[in-house]
Amino acid sequence: MTDHIDGIEPSAAPASAGCADCDAVGGWWFHLRRCAQCGHIGCCDSSPAQHATAHWKSAGHPLVQSFEPGEEWFWNYDTNALYESGPELTPPAAHPDDQPAPGPADRVPQDWTRQLHR
Repeated sequence: MTDHIDGIEPSAAPASAGCADCDAVGGWWFHLRRCAQCGHIGCCDSSPAQHATAHWKSAGHPLVQSFEPGEEWFWNYDTNALYESGPELTPPAAHPDDQPAPGPADRVPQDWTRQLHR
């Protein structure tokens, strides 16, 4: 495990349990990413709205960690670098176990696989 990566603030707690931007407009997501600097939770680039990338572009916070259960990797949007591990962030490390992916369950369309970005 890497103890330090510039741009990661380990004490920043997750701001929500799901994509805050999707929740605000009634949208849905495929997988979630957590901003490693401020804790913003956004949806991945396969999701229709790609809010994690939008957060990087608007806030200038390039590092995210997967917010999926069992995944610890970090991604740097500025450099396209993958970090298999990094400093431990303030819990929780993933969305709630009862929240499915894609989610949230009541907003995922039946044809969700056709709506993913590839």
